[in-house]
Amino acid sequence: MSTAGHILICDDQLIIHETIAAYLKAEGFTYGSAYDGEEALQKAYETAPDLIILDLMMPKLSGMEVCRTLRKTTDVPIIMLTAKGEEIDKILGLELGADDYIVKPFSPREVVARVKTVLRRKLPQSKDTEPILKYDGLEINISSYELRLNGTPVSCTPKEVEVLYLLAAHPGQVFNREQIIQNVWGSDYFGDTRSVDTQIKRIRQKLAGEKMKWSIKSIYGVGYKFEVLS
Repeated sequence: MSTAGHILICDDQLIIHETIAAYLKAEGFTYGSAYDGEEALQKAYETAPDLIILDLMMPKLSGMEVCRTLRKTTDVPIIMLTAKGEEIDKILGLELGADDYIVKPFSPREVVARVKTVLRRKLPQSKDTEPILKYDGLEINISSYELRLNGTPVSCTPKEVEVLYLLAAHPGQVFNREQIIQNVWGSDYFGDTRSVDTQIKRIRQKLAGEKMKWSIKSIYGVGYKFEVLS
């Protein structure tokens, strides 16, 4: 029985499944396979995997469509695979709720390293860390990964909650992109630091509306901070 977790590999190429599966098994993971978008959705709902490796281009339903559909009902971690190198595909995947992306061709060792990193979903917490943070209508519960604004639940991905929690747990402290990556994604993250900008943009969009006594402030050329207004 796996102690590491169950991974769903979604790709239309058999060699991709065989290569990734061999390395996952060596690290103690179990895995399932889906070869088109419709099968990916079906197995995602049936098997409730701990993480999904999802190819961008698949028959029947694209990886983007699968990701968009899954994000309506689940926060399961998703790593997108793409044979395209264009930045637009990477950013679009993250904006749809993917947690990371890998461009083909890739090293299977890299895939396993990314899987381990993404599965570290919760921030390390010391004894003094408060699981629930509250600021003028905003409530962040890192234990349950719940976010509320004026008592109303806000749908967020785990990474969005983690980024916001990190900033809000240290009001007034400026974090650069590398520090946010280190704290949220982990030291072995291989992606672009601009992923942080994507997460911040989405968080701001979801929290936009009534004027509050706090804000996520951009510090030009440095990074971001959670600012409590007087």
